[in-house]
Amino acid sequence: MKELLRREWHIKRQGAVSWLYPLVLFLLIITLFPLAIGAEPATLLRLASSAVWIAVLLSLVMGIEELFRPDFDNGTLAQLVVSGASVPTWVAVRLWVHWLFSAGFVAVLSFLAIPLFNLPTNDALMLALSIVVGSPMLLMLSAIASSLTLTLKNGAVLVPLIALPMQLPVLIFATGAVDLHSTGLNGLPTLALLGAGSILAVIISPFVIAGILKMAWAD
Repeated sequence: MKELLRREWHIKRQGAVSWLYPLVLFLLIITLFPLAIGAEPATLLRLASSAVWIAVLLSLVMGIEELFRPDFDNGTLAQLVVSGASVPTWVAVRLWVHWLFSAGFVAVLSFLAIPLFNLPTNDALMLALSIVVGSPMLLMLSAIASSLTLTLKNGAVLVPLIALPMQLPVLIFATGAVDLHSTGLNGLPTLALLGAGSILAVIISPFVIAGILKMAWAD
């Protein structure tokens, strides 16, 4: 486990450009959104959580097609399968490191909504918490879509088409929790449901993805 974690951490650090692109996309969306809809404070405040979560969704989907393809092409996946190593463990470690370099940073960058959307600090904290709680499920669904299109030439086009419909409930629950909190109601039960879904996704998805990767390698 430690060797896998060290290897994935090194790969992420070496490929800084690949994980910086989604962060730049996130920053562009939340920066340009207020300019597009105008400077009306009430409108900006009402759309803040939705705008930030749309940026989160698009930034997490971007580049996900390359999550497993390099290891599939260079034979790393074949070596793991032939050697009898735990493919689900490798998938789980890779996804955890990828989440840390993507959604982890995005949760911090979401506090830019305070000056850009005039979002109160308490609501910004709830928004960041919703990203931390909901983003694992987004990532797992995107990773499943990425593994399904691994052997296809135009897989990068198909990944968003497969993943986005499954991710819409996450977007609805997350923005709903933040909106409830901003109106003085308790958004934690909604956030708890989202967290339960993320926990289930984190537990189940590595095994599902590992099975799909093995079938792709066998073909």
